Amino acid sequence: MPELNYLAIAVAAVAVFVVSTVYYIAFTDRLKRLSAAYADADARPAAWRVAIEILRSAIVGAVVAGLVSLIDVVDLAGAVQLALALWIGFPVVLLTGSVIWERVPPMLAVIHAGDWLLKLLMNAVIVTVWR
Repeated sequence: MPELNYLAIAVAAVAVFVVSTVYYIAFTDRLKRLSAAYADADARPAAWRVAIEILRSAIVGAVVAGLVSLIDVVDLAGAVQLALALWIGFPVVLLTGSVIWERVPPMLAVIHAGDWLLKLLMNAVIVTVWR
């Protein structure tokens, strides 16, 4: 059973939420043009949505922390390698599928992929350095 630093996971979840929020704010105009789902992107999200997003971030952080522990990632280089492998293996593959099969605009998938790259890098670095 891997040992997890729950404080590091919680800090990473909040940090990821903040950075992701800023990231999407930077792309608000483009997101509105790419998808009707972002028509009200300027509105403040409901508290329950924020809570669920932080919970989702904590779950991803816990999974990354578990992997860091299981494969014994001990330094920044290893954290970055793990994050890149997870990013290519999961969000990039899934988002590519959404472009091919669901006609998601490629630029929308690229924006989401960038967000996932930030999330995975931040999670991996925080939970590795703070072991």
